[in-house]
Amino acid sequence: MFAFFSNAASRIRRDEKGATAVEYGIMVALIAVVIIVAVTALGGTVKDTFTQVQCSVSGKTTYAAGATAGTGACP
Repeated sequence: MFAFFSNAASRIRRDEKGATAVEYGIMVALIAVVIIVAVTALGGTVKDTFTQVQCSVSGKTTYAAGATAGTGACP
């Protein structure tokens, strides 16, 4: 009987499925934080770039970002 409990206890100690799930959860949380920081830091630049591309495709010129009340736009 003691051997059964001893074997069961050693199997439980070796079982790392719960620890692996926690590690993956931490990794996903850190990736989400990095994505949020990158979007926040580059959001304005990306918006201005897409505005410039939109204006170029439509054949118009763009205003500078600071020239008209804060945001770049097509005339």
